[in-house]
This record gives sequence, structure tokens and C-alpha cells, in this order.
Amino acid sequence: MNLFKKFINFFLPPAEWQFPVIIILGIFSGLIFLVIHLGKADSYLSDNPETCINCHVMYTHYSSWAHSSHRRVANCNDCHIPHTNILRKLFFKVQDGLRHATIFTLRLEPQVIFIKSGGKKVVQENCNRCHIGILSYHNSFLNLAHINDDIYCWHCHRDTPHGRINSLSSTPNTLSPKQK
Repeated sequence: MNLFKKFINFFLPPAEWQFPVIIILGIFSGLIFLVIHLGKADSYLSDNPETCINCHVMYTHYSSWAHSSHRRVANCNDCHIPHTNILRKLFFKVQDGLRHATIFTLRLEPQVIFIKSGGKKVVQENCNRCHIGILSYHNSFLNLAHINDDIYCWHCHRDTPHGRINSLSSTPNTLSPKQK
């Protein structure tokens, strides 16, 4: 028992510091929970497409998806998150989410949004995953086997599902569910 007390006392601050340390830890804990609440962190665990419009720069992308044929069969995560295994999915969501959080917190978001190379590969994988039957037709009819890795489905299917819009200024009167 004496060894256990020594172990615990090693990690405890001196008695005169204990109250201020508890207050400071309480303040930091409260700030962390406030940031999680204000940032709607729990919403990112879902597949709800409205999560993507937590950031205003995604209004046009949400609106264009909502008016596309993909709305009936796919949400944002179906196309933009890997589905090979749960670890890759979670790692990708955390990595992408931290990058987005940093950009939006520091107010570095551009007016025109372009998908990054890692995101392009994931979207291409998901096009292939959902449209495997069409791909076999395309490969036999168009002989797509010779196309290199820099050609993606949206080189031909430019309007699927977001159209050609890239910025807030291209559709200034877009209404999202949060604006209605």
C-alpha cells in the first residue's frame, strides 16, 4: 500500500497547487467540449449530407448534388470516403477533417474549391465500385484499358454530380437547408 501511495503522490502536484490545477484543468476541459460542440464534431460521424454544409463554402456543392441523379442513390460519403475497410475510412475522415478544420479555422478557404489528388483517387475508386457493370461495358466498347491513371470518370462525365460549378460566386442564390 505504501508503494501505491508513493506512486500516486508522484503524479499529484503539491497541496498548495492542487486547487489551481483543478481549476485550470476544468477550464481547458470546458473549452475542449465547447469547441467540439460549436464545431459540431459529432455530426462528422454520420453519413448525413447536410454535415458537409457545416462550412458555408460547401453550399453550392450540396445544392448541385441535391439536384443531381446521385441524390437518390448516394450521399457525400458514398463518393468521397474510401470503402475498402473501416480503418482506411476512419483514417481518411480524420485526416481530411483535420485539414478542413485547420483551413476553416484559420480562414484560409479559397473561393474556388478543387479536390485534392488523394480525394480524386477515392472518388474514382467509388465510381468503379458502384458502376462496375457500366465499366465492363465501357471497357469492351471503348477499350478503356489503355487509359492512364490521370484520366478520371469526370473527364467525360463533367456534370456528374456537381456540374461545373466551383465557387460560391458561381451560384450566389443557392439555398441550403440551413438558410431556408
